[in-house]
Amino acid sequence: MILKAENISKSFKKNKADTLHILKDVSLTIEAKKITMIVGASGAGKSTLLHILSGLDKPDTGNVFIKDTNIFQLNDEKLSKFRNQNIGFIFQFHHLLPEFTALENVAIAKMINGLSLSMASEKSKELLEAVGLADRMEHKPAELSGGEQQRVAVARALANNPDIIFADEPTGNLDSVNSNMIHELFIDLQKKFDLTFLIVTHNKELVALGDFVLEMKDGQIFNK
Repeated sequence: MILKAENISKSFKKNKADTLHILKDVSLTIEAKKITMIVGASGAGKSTLLHILSGLDKPDTGNVFIKDTNIFQLNDEKLSKFRNQNIGFIFQFHHLLPEFTALENVAIAKMINGLSLSMASEKSKELLEAVGLADRMEHKPAELSGGEQQRVAVARALANNPDIIFADEPTGNLDSVNSNMIHELFIDLQKKFDLTFLIVTHNKELVALGDFVLEMKDGQIFNK
């Protein structure tokens, strides 16, 4: 087990009178070196849960442990450092920095953790080769296809050798051909680097590749 969540609840005020309960006392465990999928209807709370489990958002109540660290007992500075060193995140949109090349986009993530430019560049080249972009490293995002941009985002998520990678609808903006390429890439990377993936998706083909599938419904989570 690499992640454990205990009694996670999250709500938002719709107005003074109404409160929307997004997550209702959610508890779960995630096994290391496996691919776990979270599925469910739109509005079920999948992305909110993923953001809380990865430390991007905080719950109203509950705890999240990653490698035995209760991440919400860390102050903001320590939590940010913990995320940089232990967590990778892949969003639906790649969020690459447009003025930098693919290589620079990946290297920046490593330099934030203290690596020199030369060392960060060398390691980033290896990652871009691993995601099939050996010949596209010096291209900026606007010069890359949608699938290539997302591959750079995957390489960036791997930059600091994370213990767990969270992905929120990682193929939601891609056509079927590029989606399938990303699916195959996840499987290849998981085997090559012994990675742990936790993926929110509506894509049935991607769901079928998971080791475990969890379903969110009405703010709660169930094994499928």
